[in-house]
Amino acid sequence: MSLEGHLAELTEKHRILDERINTEAARPGSDDATLRRMKQEKLKLKEEIERLKHETRH
Repeated sequence: MSLEGHLAELTEKHRILDERINTEAARPGSDDATLRRMKQEKLKLKEEIERLKHETRH
């Protein structure tokens, strides 16, 4: 897979996870542990995206 393709895939995963987080947070009785786990996963994706973008600039 090309770097651009990998970045696009990670970006899409990040977007989908953001939607899942928003849906879970809006649900009455949302699970804090689930939200925390999803937010950590989203942050890892964001960091990986930024790292790859940074590498391609140099």
